[in-house]
Amino acid sequence: MDSLMQVVNFGPGPAKLPRSVLLEVQKELLDYKGVGISVLEMSHRSSDFAKIISNTENLVRELLAVPDNYKVIFVQGGGCGQFSAVPLNLIGLKAGRCADYVVTGSWSAKAAEEAKKFGTVNIVHPKLGSYTKIPDPSTWNLSPDASYVYYCANETVHGVEFDFIPDVKGAVLVCDMSSNFLSKPVDVSKFGVIFAGAQKNVGAAGVTVVIVRDDLLGFALRECPSVLDYKVQAGNNSLYNTPPCFSIYVMGLVLEWIKNNGGAAAMEKLSSTKSRMIYDIIDNSQGFYVKWHHSTALGWPCARTRKKSSS
Repeated sequence: MDSLMQVVNFGPGPAKLPRSVLLEVQKELLDYKGVGISVLEMSHRSSDFAKIISNTENLVRELLAVPDNYKVIFVQGGGCGQFSAVPLNLIGLKAGRCADYVVTGSWSAKAAEEAKKFGTVNIVHPKLGSYTKIPDPSTWNLSPDASYVYYCANETVHGVEFDFIPDVKGAVLVCDMSSNFLSKPVDVSKFGVIFAGAQKNVGAAGVTVVIVRDDLLGFALRECPSVLDYKVQAGNNSLYNTPPCFSIYVMGLVLEWIKNNGGAAAMEKLSSTKSRMIYDIIDNSQGFYVKWHHSTALGWPCARTRKKSSS
């Protein structure tokens, strides 16, 4: 397998995995560390899987310096599942059941639309004509009654990435980091909830990591399904239901690779180097362009100008 030609993969998610991780998965696929079975058939209640999920959690905590007053849980449903889970768990923090949303692309727009099922959604800025930039924070109208403020750190479809953490004046800040999770260091203490689908940056499809501050547990709406309740999942060490065992295992291998290659800071430098190479080609193409200030280091949206016909 190692001698096979490798295709250059620009898929946003599921995305390319480190070659060494794929080879490790291949080596252990039939017999995980000599136990005689594959992780694919391993009981999630077994001591062997307990070590796998504990190792994956510990690596998340180490690589992001997650404070002790945060829980790290592994769930299913992807980012779209969290579009429901976030309001189901947090919109009841205040009696008005209201939430602020910053909408900068298709993913945050979908999240805001989903949240409307459970309460009032306030879009904090004037409606954008197109998703090409981050609206000036000075124009944001944050509601003092909002239970939380939500944004998507990197919009993969439109290629808009926040280069700052919004100042929400002490409100609970929620962030979808699916497509730039662990691509750079981040101060977790500034957030109430961070979630990320692993398939875009840290593993295979099937598992979503949620980092939630302890004081936000226990406020789920009555109608919140137990599998989406952060307190239930945290209280059961992500084992309330059968978790995506193999995806958690692969995520652990990717996190180990990130650690061995310099951590989040090194990933930021690597992403910057690679994206600059691509953007240089786009900038010099004389047919494609992109607004650089809020463009992402992890994806490359571009628009092509059409020449008018001379006839």
